Formats: sequence, structure tokens, C-alpha cells
Amino acid sequence: MYVHVMMGLRELVFCLCLLCGFIPVFSQDDYVNDRRLRYEDWIYLPNIKTVQLHESSFESNPAILPLISQEQLVLSFDDLDADKKDYAISFVHCNANWEPSDLVHSEYMNGFFEANILNFSYSVNTIQKYTHYSIMFPQANMQFTKTGNYIIYVYEDNDKSKIVLTKRFMIYENKVSVLTNLRQAIGNDEQFEKQHIDFTVINSQYELTNPYADLKIVMTQNNRWDNMVTTLKPTFVEPLQITYSMNEEATFNGGNEFRYFDTRSLRTYTERVNHIYRDSLNISHIELKKDELRLFNQYVFYNDLNGGFLIRNKDMIGNPETEADYAWVHFFVPYENAQGAGNFYVLGKLTEWRLNSTNRMVYNADKKGYECDLYIKQGYYNYSYVYLSDNKKGGDETMTEGNHWETENDYVIYVYHRQRGTYYDQLVAVKRFNSIRK
Repeated sequence: MYVHVMMGLRELVFCLCLLCGFIPVFSQDDYVNDRRLRYEDWIYLPNIKTVQLHESSFESNPAILPLISQEQLVLSFDDLDADKKDYAISFVHCNANWEPSDLVHSEYMNGFFEANILNFSYSVNTIQKYTHYSIMFPQANMQFTKTGNYIIYVYEDNDKSKIVLTKRFMIYENKVSVLTNLRQAIGNDEQFEKQHIDFTVINSQYELTNPYADLKIVMTQNNRWDNMVTTLKPTFVEPLQITYSMNEEATFNGGNEFRYFDTRSLRTYTERVNHIYRDSLNISHIELKKDELRLFNQYVFYNDLNGGFLIRNKDMIGNPETEADYAWVHFFVPYENAQGAGNFYVLGKLTEWRLNSTNRMVYNADKKGYECDLYIKQGYYNYSYVYLSDNKKGGDETMTEGNHWETENDYVIYVYHRQRGTYYDQLVAVKRFNSIRK
């Protein structure tokens, strides 16, 4: 009962603060006062919402660009202060481990390495007022000259110590090719629950002198960072190809198709919405239908966004970037007893694929289940529930979603190489593939 009351107070304080023009800070692990630069996807201020970075042709495309290309990335976000601020961007080149490389700006960029964010619009016909900012890059006078990992960071008032957000992206040049083979895992019950990836790096046109020391492989599932694989080593090395086979680290939980909900309308009850209402402060609330544990369910395929979301508004016919409103979305999953050795989280692009106090679920003893409230923009969303043990790094969907080797998942293999005599990691191949689509 205590937990339920405290969460209600938190919502009330949040809403009162919105009306007063500021956003309260609830957690030091989410919004740090020193605003030190972090080399990961991070939001430093609670008034910043719906941060997206993607290839410009479609909002679900990943933030990956070829080195020589006319393609651009677009960064966008909302500021719930709903005023006009002087925001700017800059970049940091990183190594394969997402640590700053030893390169200076002039070594990985031509032209300017900073730019003001000039494109902004105020929200229209929304209860929650906000300002929507966006910027596209590279630009004619801002070009990248090196491949690898990059951080873009937004800062305000021409002061780089006042960091607002950071996002990761990659620039690559396919100097080698990658052949993949996804199959069921081998051994015990894992063959029915997990997906294993074997692959070969073909380097017929590019010299790899010492792949054991100079080559680094990173593998991700559905663009998640918490369970990415970074410790793969070659199984066989031949003059023109390097084989990665039977590596235990290249085995992923199959998981399940992502759960979903539709808040494109704040007037219509869609499939997963149980109740829509406004509180005394006119803030919208959406209670989702109670989710069920799926660990013993049979696998059922349906098309999903693999954890992504789309900002849309069916209530208005204008631009959803500025006419989609915000609402509290209430999640609940039944669980007989509270778990004492870890925590459950709502996970997806809607939570920046992070596991922190914002999306940590709290046990409600009266309802016998875990609940979480997120303040998010109208749209169509995917999500899942994962469990993070106190002694583990990555979230595990086994206890909530179940695992099926047949599940449709997106994978990316990143191949980094540090040439002898250089002091940065090139991204010499990006291989994207799907577990069922060929």
C-alpha cells in the first residue's frame, strides 16, 4: 500500500511542477548534477523527452551511415520547458569500447565540428506544452573523415559543460565482408530457447595482419546495449578469411515478440488500453490492460518493431512531431511474490534501452504485481519486461517473456580494426541481418 501511495505522490508532484514551469528531479542516477559527458545514450535533464537519432529516410532506421554517402542522420527531441533555448551539437570520436579515442576534431572531421540547432517548433493543440528541436548532419560544411564510433552531444548556452543529451552513432566503410549463419543453439533445452550466430569475415581485399590482437567484433540484438557481445575471438584464421564458430558468447536468448500498445489517440480505446482519463490537472493517463507472464506460452509470431516506436497522432491531422501530446502510461504485470535479488524493468526504445530508476518496476503487494509509470508521447510502442539480477549486467526476459528460438530478431555485427601504427579503431564492416528474413 505504501508503494502505491508514494507513486501517486510522485505523479502529483510531477504534474504540479509542470504547471509551474519546471520538472522535478527524482533520481540522481538518471539526471546527474555534474552533467559530465557520458559516452552512451543518456538524457541529463528531466525536461528532455523523446530523443531520437536515426537515418533521415525513416524514423526506425538505425543511426549508422556509410563514410562516403549522401545520407544524413537526424537528431530530434522535445523540451518540456516549452521555451526557446540556444542548443548546439558537437561530436567525439570513440574507440570500439565507446571510450574517447586519441584523435582531435581536425583528424576526424572536415569543416565545422559544432553547429547550432536552428530548427525548432512549438507544440500545437497539446495539453503538455513543449518545444520540438531537430537537426540533420553531416552537412556540406561538416563532414566526417574517419570511420568508427561517435558520440553526438547537445549542450546549451554555448557552454559545453551544460550537456543536455548524448547519443551514439557509427560511421562505417565496408572493407571486409561478413557471411552469417543463424541457427538453434546446441545442448539441453537451449536448442528450443536460444539463437546462435556463426559468421566468417572475408578479407580478400583488405589486409588483417594480426586478427587476434587488432580485430574486435561487437554483436547486438534489436539495437540493445545491455546484452551486446564484445568478447568474441576467432576460431580459425586463414589467409583470406577468419571464422567465428561455436563461440558460446554468440548465443542469445531468443526472447519473444515484443509487447505493444497504441496511444495514437487519447480518445479511443485501442486493443491494449484498459482505461483513459484525465486527472484534476488535466494530464492524460492511460492504464494498459494487465499483462500476463508469457514464459510458459507457446510461441506466436506477429509483426513488431523489435522494441521501437513511432510517434503518431490520430486525433489531429497535422505534424505529429508537434501535435502529439504526452500522457502517463501505467504498466502492470502480475507476480505472486516480490523478487529480492534484482529488479524488473520496462525495456525498449521508449526507455532508451536503459535499465535505471525511471523504468524500474515497483512491487505492489496489494495488487500482487509489478508496476511502472512512464510519461511518454503519443504513438505506437513496443516494449518488454526484463529482469536484472543484482550480479548481472544485461536484462533477462526469461522470467517474464519466455524464450523461443523461432522469435524474429534483428542482429548487427560490427567489425572494428586497428591498423598497425594508428591509434584509433576503424569500423571496417557492418553486417545487418534478421533471424527469419533472408
